[in-house]
Amino acid sequence: MGVRLISCSHFARVGIGMNRLLVVFKKNHEKVHDGALNVVTNALESAKKESKFVYTTVAREEVCRNDFLGPDIVIVLGGDGTLTSIAHSVDDKALVMGVNSHPMNGSGEGSYGFFMGSDPTRFPSDLKKVLSGRCIVNTLPRLQAEILTTSGNVIRSDPALNDLLVANTHQYQPSKYRLERRGNGVGNGIDIQQSSSGMLFSTFLGQGAWFRHAIDIEDKKFSKSEIDDHYLALSRDLPLNMRENNGSHWAWTNRPTVLTSDMHRGYVVADGWDEIHFTRGARITVDNNGPKLRLITFDEEIYKRVSNLRV
Repeated sequence: MGVRLISCSHFARVGIGMNRLLVVFKKNHEKVHDGALNVVTNALESAKKESKFVYTTVAREEVCRNDFLGPDIVIVLGGDGTLTSIAHSVDDKALVMGVNSHPMNGSGEGSYGFFMGSDPTRFPSDLKKVLSGRCIVNTLPRLQAEILTTSGNVIRSDPALNDLLVANTHQYQPSKYRLERRGNGVGNGIDIQQSSSGMLFSTFLGQGAWFRHAIDIEDKKFSKSEIDDHYLALSRDLPLNMRENNGSHWAWTNRPTVLTSDMHRGYVVADGWDEIHFTRGARITVDNNGPKLRLITFDEEIYKRVSNLRV
């Protein structure tokens, strides 16, 4: 029996006022991606004749923080990897529209594009839907880590749409830390020393990216009332004699997880991108209260795409 989810309705149909658009595209000079960019820019030029907006196009490799200050919508042209990397820079105000520049074909080439709501063939019509407010806005939770250094500095990681890893920077050495998590009123809290391959955290939607390959949770049921405020946590490769069924090995929780580093040097990595390093004694708090991501889809809300996880 597969992982299941009990229904959900985590989206809203809204009217959207759009004055500024930012298009971030994948720059690798491949014909398929260049062709997709031409479709997107031609559609935007055509739409400008009837709607009042301005847009800017920037290659993923050339974006800077200022590019994300002000746009009402960020159009990400590429695949899921492009979207997760760009989403780190998007706050909870702007909308994000993913356009799969190379949809997977019958031979398996291309990108599946789980988070991508559109593609080049549909973009002109989907753009009209966005301009007229006939789209679905999925408000998705994101993981975030807060690092308190021994000198008292506080550093926050990028928000993670899929997963977040806390581990020793030297993967051939164990990740040593103190794990703490308060109880939820039903079970007792956790306060334990561990030596593992690091802790992996995942949002509900992100579990298919890595988490479910690291542990078998095929019989786990998820309630619709929990998928917005709960997240998954796993102590990777924990010794067999420490894999207790008390949430210290893995957990589906809405409580912050606190790690106190006993490593010479460790890092936090959000969605496999930027690394933030810390040293022994640093205190890392992880939860899914990072800024939400407002992701656009059209035919169905994003949770319908994981129907195999439903009850």
